Amino acid sequence: MFKIKAADGTNNLCGKRIAVIRKEKKLSQRKLAAKMQLLGFDVDHYFIRRVENGERFVTDIDLVIFSKALEVSIGDILSAEDAQL
Repeated sequence: MFKIKAADGTNNLCGKRIAVIRKEKKLSQRKLAAKMQLLGFDVDHYFIRRVENGERFVTDIDLVIFSKALEVSIGDILSAEDAQL
């Protein structure tokens, strides 16, 4: 079965940007996972690592929760200049 991947072979376009935003806000992967859990999204730091490393596909629901937890817009996470197709 064919799977869509980014030009660099990753499974998402937003993982690297999420990592940058998380680090700018001085959050560890564990702390970000904890914030997401408070929003009702059952994740752990392994989930965050897999997203940031491009190992996991990201859904629109994931994007909304990341946006709320990081207190940024979805547009900030999906910056067009960072996207490599």
